[in-house]
Amino acid sequence: MSDDSDDDLVPNDGPEPTLDAVLDAYALKDERRTGWQLRGVDDPESVAAHTWGVAYLVLALGDRFREDLPGVDLDRALRLAVVHDVAEAETGDIATRADSTAEPPDPAAKETAEREVMADLAAPLPDRVRDAWETYEDRQSPEAVLVKECDLLDVCLQAVIYERGDRYDPAAGDPGAFREYDDLDEFFATTEPRLRTETGRDLFERLRERYRSVRDTPDRS
Repeated sequence: MSDDSDDDLVPNDGPEPTLDAVLDAYALKDERRTGWQLRGVDDPESVAAHTWGVAYLVLALGDRFREDLPGVDLDRALRLAVVHDVAEAETGDIATRADSTAEPPDPAAKETAEREVMADLAAPLPDRVRDAWETYEDRQSPEAVLVKECDLLDVCLQAVIYERGDRYDPAAGDPGAFREYDDLDEFFATTEPRLRTETGRDLFERLRERYRSVRDTPDRS
């Protein structure tokens, strides 16, 4: 004997906007991180891979930030981490640049575009998806600050990995990019002024030291 109420939860035919929204968000798995592409990184990470890195940092290192961010809820922060870049499934990844020769993105235009995208992507989904994204964008809660710190530090960790693996060739990248910076230095230049916590700055310095140690080691191969 079947329970008719179950049929309402799992429709068998007709349009399914929830699944459509999830499928649209899955474009993050194929959306490559623009900054690495500009630098000529071989097989650069996707936005989804970066998102995993941010979430893992929240889980693995989040306790270190408690002195800077009293009362931070790591479980809530994980929700923010998972959705923080989901709008890029539609807008694409826009690189933050330190190079003065690069045209900076328009923050207002970027924010407007992402909010419009989220209105569509999150509409058929539980309110917690849009709420988590909005909380991250507001940057007011300790969870949002933590996720942004991890977002920035993830870039530095990835730069260490790419430098250690000698996985980039500036000649293969955009010839107009990174004119003022050698190697992967620009990624540290864009990160440093945006960190807001002592813990974040301490981790940044440790990562920059590792990066420089690898970068300055001759004959790494």
